[in-house]
Amino acid sequence: MTAVRRLKVGVLVSGRGSNLQAILDAGAAGHLSADVAVVLSDVPDAYALARARHHNVAALFEDPKAHPNREAFDKALIGHLERHRVDLVCLAGFMRLLTPGFVAHYRNRIMNIHPALLPAFPGLHVQRKALQHGVKFSGCTVHFVDEGTDTGPIVIQAVVPVLDDDTEEILSARILRYEHQIYPRAIQLYAEGRLRVEGRRVLCTPPPGGGTSPEFGGFNP
Repeated sequence: MTAVRRLKVGVLVSGRGSNLQAILDAGAAGHLSADVAVVLSDVPDAYALARARHHNVAALFEDPKAHPNREAFDKALIGHLERHRVDLVCLAGFMRLLTPGFVAHYRNRIMNIHPALLPAFPGLHVQRKALQHGVKFSGCTVHFVDEGTDTGPIVIQAVVPVLDDDTEEILSARILRYEHQIYPRAIQLYAEGRLRVEGRRVLCTPPPGGGTSPEFGGFNP
């Protein structure tokens, strides 16, 4: 059986990094054929940096104010990622928009996790929007990043029920549990070389030995 090469992942963060923790835990448990090579943050005291250091992962703060514009800041990020030979960039609560130059440099090699079933409710305050619209189901989406905001090709989604007495906080917490499941899963599919982007669609090849991929596409808790 052909061995799956170990992927080098760079993670961009701005906050507490619970999805980063899920990725680190999946790797430590042997469920992920990938290693987090570096964690980069635009916030000096982001708790995600402490999570990375606890796992002996390089954790770096890059100050946006030290650069004249977004392009220069993103060029600095690329420099860090290239020095750590990163194959895949994962956004885990990174609260800055990436420039077209950054996206082009890592075309179809940037993943993001979004706490809604895209293309519904892109952007911020998504659980508030879901409750205001009265949807019966929400969820989370892992997608490749393009030049738009939450508009890239969808890799995998989890469907989560919305209950009548849900608040933003309760619904967010329920969805977060499934974010922590599908993000490592999407990274593993990428590490196995099973993802192929064709226009708006992300196709998944069958696992070694044939068969289907029931774990790919939609994940219903």
